[in-house]
Amino acid sequence: MSPMQDRADATAPTGPKDADAAGAAELAKPRQRTRVVAVAGATGLVGRELLDGLLHDASVGAVHALVRRPLPHQHPKLAVHLVDFHDPKSVAAALPHTLDEAYLALGTTIAAAGSRTAFRAIDHDANLAVARAAMSAGARRIALVSALGADARSRVFYNRVKGELEDALAALRCDALVIARPSLLVGDRPALGQPERPGERWGLRLSRALGPLVPRGWRPIAAAAVARALLVRLPTAQGVERLSSGDMQPR
Repeated sequence: MSPMQDRADATAPTGPKDADAAGAAELAKPRQRTRVVAVAGATGLVGRELLDGLLHDASVGAVHALVRRPLPHQHPKLAVHLVDFHDPKSVAAALPHTLDEAYLALGTTIAAAGSRTAFRAIDHDANLAVARAAMSAGARRIALVSALGADARSRVFYNRVKGELEDALAALRCDALVIARPSLLVGDRPALGQPERPGERWGLRLSRALGPLVPRGWRPIAAAAVARALLVRLPTAQGVERLSSGDMQPR
């Protein structure tokens, strides 16, 4: 018998007792608990990409999608909740009792919302309501899809609302808050049942025409790239982190 065989025989279970001991040792090993996450706005460009990424992540055990309209999506990990985002009780009732992370991707435009008040109710109030409900359910990590130019002191109403939301979320003091500030988003809105946004369409055309003259941070960015950046960063982030559009662009 060779020395290699001697070593193999010495480490292999020799009988039922040894096999039982080996099985007990395997069971005693700590098992990593899968993450339970929530996504608000899973029918949007970035929200849909976030949803797909989470469903294909082996470390995620359950995904709770909070949406305003039915989501034609089925998966063993997925629970879809139709929510009235204007009602904090409806939001809280949709979440599980134990939650690890929340991804906030609710957003609209002033034109689509119909007024500044309606726009703020979605982009600011609804996202904040989800964050508060998620933290009440135990979530300590939150990701937000914000926008380039977000600033609570901006004279531009859109940017000001985005900035005010960022500040309100930071004040919640969760363990990690990762904020994505994308430029114009690139994606197939009609395929998601959404109207095209003229600003995005014209911005994309202008960027293509100017090519490399457009600074990296101002170039249109694919929704998938934004989602990927948040999915990679949130699980290990600490404190408040902001990802610029240039940071999220593929290299």
